[in-house]
Amino acid sequence: MSNILIAASGTGGHLFPALAVAEQLQDYKIQWLGVPNRLETKLVPQEYPLNTIVGEGFQQRFGLGAFKIMGRLVSSIRTCRQLLQDQQIKGVFATGGYISAPAIIAARSLGLPVMLHESNAFPGRVTRLFAPWCHTVALGFKPAAAYLRRAPFRKNRTVYVGTPVRSQFYHPQPLDLPVPENMPLIVVLGGSQGAVPVNKLVRACAPAWWDAGVAIAHLTGDNDPDAGSLQHSQYFPMPFSDNVAALLQRATLVISRAGAGTLTELAIAGMPAILIPYPYAADNHQAHNAAIFAAAGAANVFSQAELTPELLKVTVLNLLRSPDRLAQMQENALTLAVPDSAARLATLVRQMIESK
Repeated sequence: MSNILIAASGTGGHLFPALAVAEQLQDYKIQWLGVPNRLETKLVPQEYPLNTIVGEGFQQRFGLGAFKIMGRLVSSIRTCRQLLQDQQIKGVFATGGYISAPAIIAARSLGLPVMLHESNAFPGRVTRLFAPWCHTVALGFKPAAAYLRRAPFRKNRTVYVGTPVRSQFYHPQPLDLPVPENMPLIVVLGGSQGAVPVNKLVRACAPAWWDAGVAIAHLTGDNDPDAGSLQHSQYFPMPFSDNVAALLQRATLVISRAGAGTLTELAIAGMPAILIPYPYAADNHQAHNAAIFAAAGAANVFSQAELTPELLKVTVLNLLRSPDRLAQMQENALTLAVPDSAARLATLVRQMIESK
């Protein structure tokens, strides 16, 4: 049984695709590389050995802080090299973000192959920098390929495979909420960190939606000081849910940020959406993601700056009163889904290691 290293850290957008691929690689012994005090410390240790390094992003401008980041990067590379050697790792699978940089550098210094998965339509900085170092770069959205450099003296390939989602999205999940079967349900997703501005908009609109006979399942995140300020029999706030699949399978419409992982889940579920890209995302990548869903007719997209409570209220009510429009948006969303993404990635990982 060969040993592989999966480097995935931080948000659900990096972790959940990696976990979905890991489920497909049970014939390999998996080591996981993460960062302390991030989401992986809750999700990974119950399944795989978790090794941690001190991590920090590359968004900082040149200065004293940049020197500190480079010092930590050098230290992390040494740690990764030691891990790869001690565990006799045969290849690395990474999902972008800071954690990928030391893993890629360490692996290539030892002659080990690396596969990098980029879920966003506009690739992150680490992906743009290190794509030429990798054996394969797998893409969640086709337009991302236009932003990547090729290795000038070595063969590498870019493959569109979509983004994996957790296995429960492919099977009916019970929803533990008292929502009548014939009542429309709006699901509000702010991403793994929540979204306070979106929460405020939703709370301002909620009374009008209740009057129209609509229930609201609202994932508020755990950083909203007003999360408990609204109460109603048709309103179900929660900081986080580990059963998003059940919520999307029951939902009529979703209001959401535009992280790549969330959008992939919406596509798999065939879910019409109103998207509000996070305006401060690195390189404005959420706007690039949302534009693909808008172009496909799967979502209405609004910038946070332009979206008022009145505009959101009316847009939602108009969609709920237009079942044909919702049905078309559902079909359009399904065209963006790659249901076997995790299996495709697992096959590519096996081919990479066997070719080595």
